[in-house]
Amino acid sequence: MSRISVRGFAVASATAVTAVGSVVGVASGSTAQANDAEATASDATLLADVPVGLQATVQTTSLTEQASVQAIAADESAKKGAEEAARKAAAKTAVAKKEAAEKAAKDAKKRAELKAAASRSASDFPVLSHYSVEQIQAMARQMVPSGQFQCFSNIVDHESDWKIDAVNPSSGSYGLFQALPASKYSSAGADWRTNPATQIKWGLNYMNDRYGSPCEAWSFWQANHWY
Repeated sequence: MSRISVRGFAVASATAVTAVGSVVGVASGSTAQANDAEATASDATLLADVPVGLQATVQTTSLTEQASVQAIAADESAKKGAEEAARKAAAKTAVAKKEAAEKAAKDAKKRAELKAAASRSASDFPVLSHYSVEQIQAMARQMVPSGQFQCFSNIVDHESDWKIDAVNPSSGSYGLFQALPASKYSSAGADWRTNPATQIKWGLNYMNDRYGSPCEAWSFWQANHWY
């Protein structure tokens, strides 16, 4: 091998190695960048000694090595980005599943409470010849779940002011919940005209069946002023 060939091979090798070290140094943020710059300047001087025909080969080798290192760095960055995105997506999915499970459990508990409350009958309460508003409200408190009572009470306040014989002179709607026709109450008991508990049971069943709960019925009432 001639002196020029050996020299050219040495220059190509040195340049390629220096280029690789420079790129890696930049990628890692090391303090070797200044040294790499000096080495690159030195290589440029060596390259000047190489015949023009071989300079292109040396430069091509250097650029190829640089591109390879850059590609490796880009692949690593993309991999890390994909892993981080997957981790965040998994965490978000886990949170959503937990919230859905908690909501389902809460809804199931509410339905069980409403069903148990609605199962009470008029026979569970003493029959009186007359009922005060306070007595009717006391019955309702025993039949309506505590978390739903205020919503239930709000509707009765607006519909009948807790009077079991309240009648709308225009429509004929009747009772605590202003049922129309009044005979609807009979589905809860034949004594619906005289027993508040029967009307309360009917009203609670109506709110549960139509809206899901007294509070959902109250939300509808607030938006529409009827339910």
